[in-house]
Amino acid sequence: MTVWLPGPAMAAYRDGVTVICQLAAQFTDSTWQSQTPCTEWRASDLAGHLRCVVDDYHEYLDDAPASRLARLMATGVPADSLARKLARQNSAELAALPDVPAADHIAAFADSARSYARRLLPVWDLPHHRYRDLDVTVGGMAGMACAEWHLHAWDLARSLGTDYRPADPEIVFEGWWLGTPQRRPAAEGAGESDLWLGLLRASGRDPQWRHDA
Repeated sequence: MTVWLPGPAMAAYRDGVTVICQLAAQFTDSTWQSQTPCTEWRASDLAGHLRCVVDDYHEYLDDAPASRLARLMATGVPADSLARKLARQNSAELAALPDVPAADHIAAFADSARSYARRLLPVWDLPHHRYRDLDVTVGGMAGMACAEWHLHAWDLARSLGTDYRPADPEIVFEGWWLGTPQRRPAAEGAGESDLWLGLLRASGRDPQWRHDA
């Protein structure tokens, strides 16, 4: 795969931020309480999570390649164990957020995500962290972030009863592949020729999930 280059990569990243904002604008006070494919979260929780995780990305970049994420990845523990540890971190951060409307969390997310993007190009090829024998650069971590925005856009769309698919699934998939080496076996085992469906499955999502499921 060769498409994860700074120009198209950052265009895909920005598209992910934009579509999250567009979808968020369609929610009302009541629909922010709707279920999402992230079974433990309602849409309002997902808005808060987006705000938290992009702030984490700033912290990881500040401290790379010796961030708390880098130290966790350096342990080389299996992907499922990593996921549980990060899920506990996500829950703690979400609980600590100020009690404000979900739309405020989305606005804070968008500002922070765009600020993060502006930091990336000068350090694109520098090391960010390492998992087992695989190095992840800053550009690779940007791929993880890009994929997360598009995956959560799908979550929000499904919560609204609609669907979402990125304009260029190949770019989003390659960013995810480069930034998430611990999850590559899940993608290889998904058995999907459609890269977007494969990414949904590899990230633990059911492509058939519906709001009334």
